[in-house]
Amino acid sequence: MAGLVELVAGALWAMLPAYVPNNAAVLAGGGAAIDGGRTWGGRRVLGDGKTWRGTAVGTLAGIALAVALNAVADPVGAAVGVDLPTFPPLAALGLALGAMLGDIGASFVKRRSGRERGASFPGLDQLDFVVGALVLALALAPAWTLATFTLERLAVVLVATPLLHVATNVIAYLIGVKNEPW
Repeated sequence: MAGLVELVAGALWAMLPAYVPNNAAVLAGGGAAIDGGRTWGGRRVLGDGKTWRGTAVGTLAGIALAVALNAVADPVGAAVGVDLPTFPPLAALGLALGAMLGDIGASFVKRRSGRERGASFPGLDQLDFVVGALVLALALAPAWTLATFTLERLAVVLVATPLLHVATNVIAYLIGVKNEPW
């Protein structure tokens, strides 16, 4: 049981800098759209929901969280009885910016498939930022990423993330922060 707790805690802790950016971007809200209003094939390239301000704020929030987690990893890990990972600067940048880029890429795919902003796209909606975060973290901090995201931790992330995503979106919808429960 202790091994399972360490596995789940380590996997979720390692993903926290990727879990926070998109939420922070929504809170930052507004600003100039990344696509500048451009269209492709009669559809917006990304849409008004992807802004430079949101991308910058989201990335900075993820990096700031990684710095904060580094400061408390040892005492929290000792209190819980698990070994928690810390984040080198390039890993923090990769997770945070990668999460934002993954979400931006998903918006591009959604627009190409004819889905409007806010429309559901099961699977893509829950894992786009995970793929972006892990790919950019791997590119910027390969040794850290491969050591931190073992196959077991990746399995936890791939199972837990969609469940957490759906649960947090339903809560946000119920309290009036989101217009859709997905």
